[in-house]
Amino acid sequence: MFIAGFPAGPWGTNCYVVSTGPGNECVVVDPGKDAAPGVADVVREHHLKPVAVLVTHGHVDHMWSVAPVSGTYDATAWIHPRDRHLLADPMQGISADSAGILLGSNATFVEPDDVRELADGQSLEIAGITFDVDHTPGHTAGSVTFRMPYGDAAGVPEISQVMFSGDLLFAGSIGRTDLPGGDHPTILRSLRDKVLTLPDDIVVLPGHGEQTSIGRERATNPFLRDLQADGTAGRATRGL
Repeated sequence: MFIAGFPAGPWGTNCYVVSTGPGNECVVVDPGKDAAPGVADVVREHHLKPVAVLVTHGHVDHMWSVAPVSGTYDATAWIHPRDRHLLADPMQGISADSAGILLGSNATFVEPDDVRELADGQSLEIAGITFDVDHTPGHTAGSVTFRMPYGDAAGVPEISQVMFSGDLLFAGSIGRTDLPGGDHPTILRSLRDKVLTLPDDIVVLPGHGEQTSIGRERATNPFLRDLQADGTAGRATRGL
């Protein structure tokens, strides 16, 4: 199993390229601003063919380069229907500060030619990899996570799965909920129902910052600890 990740753009958004190995088809997760050159470098170095772009949510720092990457490689874009409108009009989902960064950039956004919609509980078979989709609203209405098997394919049996968490869960924090489409009680439900139910050995690859694991966050993340203790948690500020 091959996973390459790198931060891109002014928000340092993590973009990931996933494949069963060099020379094979691959999947790109969350190509944000300035991510396209990094994707091209990984694809060229490892002789990969992108066939799909997976979007954890519709914020511009995660989907800025979805259309360029999809168009360059004739790859299908996948996004939850509740965030699909943000592909063509991302300004609906960002903060005033983030909008200020974009002013004067003359950026235009359109949907890729091939867009397909994700559903909760769906299993995607792409590039020889099975991705389990969990709808995890709260940061945005259409936020999702993607989980894929890892241990057997990578020879690391102590890690059963890898989860691309977008802006739902970070090392030590959770996604902000003060932007359009965000809702704090909803993200807490997503964390309780879709994260705290997972095995500790799952590695979490978040939308920003360093990788972590479900076990580490269950034990140390103050928001998850509060959820386990009494069903409440404070408010976070990570994300766009």
